[in-house]
Amino acid sequence: MRRLAVSGWDTRSPAGTRATRGWSGVRRKGRARRSGRNSWRAGRRARGSRRTSRTPERVFAEAESRLGAVTALVLCHCESVDSGLLDTTVESFDRHFAVNARGSRLMVREFGRRFRGPHGSGRIVALTSDDTAGNLPYGASKGALDRITLAAARELAGLGVTANVVNPGPVDTGGCRGRRWEHVRAATPLGRLGTPDDTAHLADFLCSPRGQWVNGQVLMSNGGFA
Repeated sequence: MRRLAVSGWDTRSPAGTRATRGWSGVRRKGRARRSGRNSWRAGRRARGSRRTSRTPERVFAEAESRLGAVTALVLCHCESVDSGLLDTTVESFDRHFAVNARGSRLMVREFGRRFRGPHGSGRIVALTSDDTAGNLPYGASKGALDRITLAAARELAGLGVTANVVNPGPVDTGGCRGRRWEHVRAATPLGRLGTPDDTAHLADFLCSPRGQWVNGQVLMSNGGFA
């Protein structure tokens, strides 16, 4: 969201609960501006909400009433609770798919229904993961998200909307310490974990006019991690 705001986008992020982080709707660019400590708040407006009872229709309606027509949708929310094949409960499995797959599909559908921008200007970017072993419901539901997004790349093409998936690999969000993460760093040619900015720069590019020819792709942005 910050990277897109710096690039001049007006943003709306109705974030969810502890594990459901940020349906990120972003609309057309405005003039960037900077002001003191909040210098990342470029574009005309950047707003967030933590109310979780809204349907996608209400989310888009509020975004449009405050910011205007939505021209890009960045799906960076998730439900993520570590568990494996043998110990994942039915309830946890269902919740992961409700948030990561079904919720995403509903947001993509609503975006497609409402999009009226110039042909070629629509954007959908979804963040995924291939971390499945020991994190089964998360990885499996993200796999479903991949397929939903790739379907959108074909089904919404007539509207001039591109849809891509970004797999950022291991990202240091502030708590990546210990032997496991040292192993991950050693397995990455660049010798470090990814950062949120690494992911944000790619999402920013995909949402920009420069990214209009990239469509229907699952893009690895992981520093060569294998």
